[in-house]
Amino acid sequence: MALSKLQRRARIKRRIRKIVSGTAAKPRLSVYRSNKEIYAQLVDDVNGVTLASVSSRDIKAGTKAEASAAVGKSIAEKATKAGVETVAFDRNGYLYHGRVKVLADAAREAGLKF
Repeated sequence: MALSKLQRRARIKRRIRKIVSGTAAKPRLSVYRSNKEIYAQLVDDVNGVTLASVSSRDIKAGTKAEASAAVGKSIAEKATKAGVETVAFDRNGYLYHGRVKVLADAAREAGLKF
């Protein structure tokens, strides 16, 4: 039988997390995408601490893509305030397409390097 969508994403997520981890100098930018909202957070995996987080629930935007761009810009601003310039991008098993890509592009435009 074929894998369900959730099983496929979980398998991809495990494969990615073997490689991507965050430190205090280079935290992990983790993205979670639901049907309505998108969330991003900077995580220091060594200390187990979330450095900054942003949600589209806090941002008023028109479309989902506009909200994703606003979240990307906002997380980049919070990262620079925390003294972070480079991050490890964790797409969390989602395809690098659509809202995840829009968030990443907006974060890069706002000054984050990954």
